[in-house]
Amino acid sequence: MPKPLVAVPADLREIEGALWHAAPDQYVNAAMKVAGAMSVIVPAFEHGNDADALLDRVDGVLISGAVSNVHPSLYGKEATDADGPFDPGRDATSLPLIRRAIARGIPLLAICRGIQELNVALGGTLASEIQDLPGRHDHRKPDVSERDGMYAIRQPVFIAEGSCVATYLGLAGEIQVNSLHRQAIAETAPLLKVEATAADGTVEAVSVIDAKNFAVGVQWHPEYWAETDAPSRALFEAFGEAVRAYQARRNATSAAA
Repeated sequence: MPKPLVAVPADLREIEGALWHAAPDQYVNAAMKVAGAMSVIVPAFEHGNDADALLDRVDGVLISGAVSNVHPSLYGKEATDADGPFDPGRDATSLPLIRRAIARGIPLLAICRGIQELNVALGGTLASEIQDLPGRHDHRKPDVSERDGMYAIRQPVFIAEGSCVATYLGLAGEIQVNSLHRQAIAETAPLLKVEATAADGTVEAVSVIDAKNFAVGVQWHPEYWAETDAPSRALFEAFGEAVRAYQARRNATSAAA
């Protein structure tokens, strides 16, 4: 059987005066090398994308992190310059894909900006500059230029006993992760269950309640060390297993039609 396909919504980036629909290498690399899936980059159009037409052809959805933030108007807040940068095309592409993937039972893994999009897509809200909130820690990336240092595994999160994430990782309790963010979930969407938190209470992982398939969001970056860090690898392997199982069912249904 050929490798399954996962859809990865692009960011719209300007490079040397030209607009590019781009996805970070670390996500598509982890999808191929650890989850065993090929990636299809989905253009970040504000209008014209057809989520169901795309989902008819893929076996999973991987929502990556990004430089941009979800526009506050999408969760009922007034936008300020401090909330940016924004990427309306990314918002318009990711949120419908998330909703339709969940409705159709297509495996979904949402990372960093992705967990925030997942929360907003299902009716939750976000908090900005969480390092300035009372009792919160500084979750922003370290002030280093070297990427391995930037994505170093250095923070504890606490995986809830009996959670989906605990099942996928094969453990509960404290693990070390690499969380790099200045926004986070504020009000959790009604359809999401909190699966992991940081020491300061920041939501670090969620799952979709009563999901038909794998549907998880994490605030940290398992993709960066997916080949060498055991919890990171376990999460991508679990996603890959769900994607292959969905592919097998999809192929069986097509053959029977």
